[in-house]
Amino acid sequence: MAAAIFAIMIRSSVAGRTVVHLVHETSAIHPAYLEDASGFRGHAERLFIPEDESGVAEVLQRATRERIPVTISGAGTGVSGGRVPLGGWLLSLEKFSRLEINQGTALAGAGVLLRDLQAAAAAAGQFYAPDPTETMACIGGTISTNASGARSFKYGATRQHVSELHAVLASGEILHVRRNQAADFAIPSISIPRSTKHAAGYSLRAGMDWIDLFVGSEGTLGVVTGAELKLLQAPQSLLGGVIFFANDAAAQDAVDDWSETASPRMIEYFDRPSLELLRTRFPEIPTNAAAALLIEQELQSEDDGETAHWLERIERAKALVNDSWFGTSAADRERFRFFRHSLPELVNETLRRNGCLKMGSDCAVPVQHNREMLNFYRASLDELFRGRYVIFGHIGDAHLHVNILPSKEESAQAAEILLEFARKAVELGGSVSAEHGLGKRKTHLLPIQYSPREIEAMRAVKRRLDPAWILGRGTLFAETADDPSGAV
Repeated sequence: MAAAIFAIMIRSSVAGRTVVHLVHETSAIHPAYLEDASGFRGHAERLFIPEDESGVAEVLQRATRERIPVTISGAGTGVSGGRVPLGGWLLSLEKFSRLEINQGTALAGAGVLLRDLQAAAAAAGQFYAPDPTETMACIGGTISTNASGARSFKYGATRQHVSELHAVLASGEILHVRRNQAADFAIPSISIPRSTKHAAGYSLRAGMDWIDLFVGSEGTLGVVTGAELKLLQAPQSLLGGVIFFANDAAAQDAVDDWSETASPRMIEYFDRPSLELLRTRFPEIPTNAAAALLIEQELQSEDDGETAHWLERIERAKALVNDSWFGTSAADRERFRFFRHSLPELVNETLRRNGCLKMGSDCAVPVQHNREMLNFYRASLDELFRGRYVIFGHIGDAHLHVNILPSKEESAQAAEILLEFARKAVELGGSVSAEHGLGKRKTHLLPIQYSPREIEAMRAVKRRLDPAWILGRGTLFAETADDPSGAV
């Protein structure tokens, strides 16, 4: 990408020295910056790539003065359109790549890839608990959406693992805030879903700290430039497995049993259509498998008696024991990870061939409603899209992803069903988005989750930190005439 470079002169606060901060600016924007993994595409007038926080501050100050929308560009692995600009400026944090591993913590710039953080932590005998499926996500993006992934069953989402946050406000003010450092303005409390995972809108509560305010705000309150993240000691050994079942009810019974009698760090689910799609890459999947569960258990040692307990649990669950896959080596775990990651890849490939954007749900419900929600999905989909959908994901958290595989002409019908799923999730006390966020593609779900009063409370916080409404315009909130930006 050809880029023009200009130098912004900023007066340093250290002894009045004048320092130069470089920001790469271009109007020739590579298409990769303008879309996300869902296939959603946008456009922008200019791309800025600052090298430090002062450079970010200068761009935001200029945008605020001129009332130009600014979209923060992550790695493009999201599926809700939050990083896709619909005009204005695009701000990439790819130069924020500092990564420092310490005992119990990591200092990571917003542009650090999750894959690189995990590798560096592993080399130091530690691990970072949040584990989104897409390891090419950048840390800033995972913070922006409160990403979680498979290990959230044991360790929760990103929010619980951030101990310090660096951000730049629309005004250019640079914040470095620690956990339990309360925001310096009054924040009202709103209702929060009863599901274990939630990533839709601002999770407002009175007296909340800055970190909890920024995590999950999808780049609409400030630009996250880096964070101090908690690291955990790596377990001595891990047992992994893909357990196949001859019928779906047995798999659901196993989830209930294992959630109570064991302490796995993940329980992932695949329905029959998911397995049929995966067979194109994994022909060794047993032909009589109607469902599968991917589990991972931390062990004290390779001789840990928990391994024998798992064999007992699997036999008790009437699984296809002899056809299931087990392993404790790094190579085994990589095979299982590839198995899990292949499914959304295959879904996206199918949708691209069909000429469709991604048509997927991200709802979560309270765990006691796990089966009810799964049955609701199936009954609705079998009526119109039998054989053209997959259900998979984080069943331990009652957070399953539904992906519909419609023709281009059926896209509107698919979108309407996904809307019904969101309404049902809220009816059961759950969330319309558990880990992907709403971005620009799902702003219509915010009024399903929250009352007008609660949405206005979020807007008031947005106006407090971004009065010109420049950050992430069109993300979370559908643009309306009453926005300070005047956007319609």
